[in-house]
Amino acid sequence: MESLLYSLLFTLVKVLIVFLTALGVGAYLTWFERKLAGHIQNRLGPTVVGPFGLLQPIADAIKLATKETVIPRGADKPVYYMAIIMALVPSILLLAVIPWGPGFMVNGKYIEPIIADVNIALLLAFALGSLSVYGTIFSGWASNSKYAFIGSLRKAAVVIAYEVVLGFSVLGVILLAGTFSTVGIVEAQIQKGVWFIVYQPVAFILYLYCMLAESGRVPFDIQEAEAELVTGYNVEYGGMKFGAFPLAEWYVNVIALSAIAVVLFFGGWDGPKILGPLSPYFWFVAKTFALVFFTIWLHWTLPRFQAKDITEIAWKILLPIAILNVIITAVVVYIF
Repeated sequence: MESLLYSLLFTLVKVLIVFLTALGVGAYLTWFERKLAGHIQNRLGPTVVGPFGLLQPIADAIKLATKETVIPRGADKPVYYMAIIMALVPSILLLAVIPWGPGFMVNGKYIEPIIADVNIALLLAFALGSLSVYGTIFSGWASNSKYAFIGSLRKAAVVIAYEVVLGFSVLGVILLAGTFSTVGIVEAQIQKGVWFIVYQPVAFILYLYCMLAESGRVPFDIQEAEAELVTGYNVEYGGMKFGAFPLAEWYVNVIALSAIAVVLFFGGWDGPKILGPLSPYFWFVAKTFALVFFTIWLHWTLPRFQAKDITEIAWKILLPIAILNVIITAVVVYIF
């Protein structure tokens, strides 16, 4: 009984840490992106609220929280509110299967820095990732707006195409590691002494395409094409409800998918022990942030694809390459 209580307590603590950290880091990624965009465009970004504009996310949160709540006439209210939950919750739940470092002992208890260490972690991650599109569909349908509905349909088309490519892109890694467990995949790379990016560079490139498409980032942000759809599927949301969608899709989702990429291709927490026992956690966070930085950098560098180009790229180019990569990997693994 005592062991069960300890387990529940540590799990609750891990859930709170991951949840609060995800929301906090996601909020401050808005500041980081605006600063990065400012430097790319030869301007300063936020500078007024707090030193270097560091309090800008807090000011934005207060502004969104105090705005008047306006619901469109004819909106389906239960679905309208459910869309917010369906957009935010799956993105946060993705973080449950990410191992942030090796296990350690606390008061004689072995603690793993992962909420759900299950042997089907990748399948669970893909299932949760697929659920987030329902938030987009629900928001477009329930808003009773043609612009929002068109944006949600565009997002659905992108997710359907790139979810298939995403599944095939990681099969090569699963064949090499011999497990669906995220912890097992990291440990397999550490035991082999080689990160899977060396064996699966094509799969990593495919994964990057899918990560950008899944998170609705440029050049795949056709669901939010401002010139065509105002702001897309969330155009009829205001205040904090409006802020929940980019927080979930652009930031929390990008963090989770970047962390999964680190697990699959970059050895997870593996790296030089420059900080002693804190080194594994430092390297995992550093690798994840590097991919987040790359994603944001692309956003302010590339133009947007057309809707027809996005789906054609997925079905006609990326999917055949992904299938070919899996076949070659399977043959190599079988032979050697």
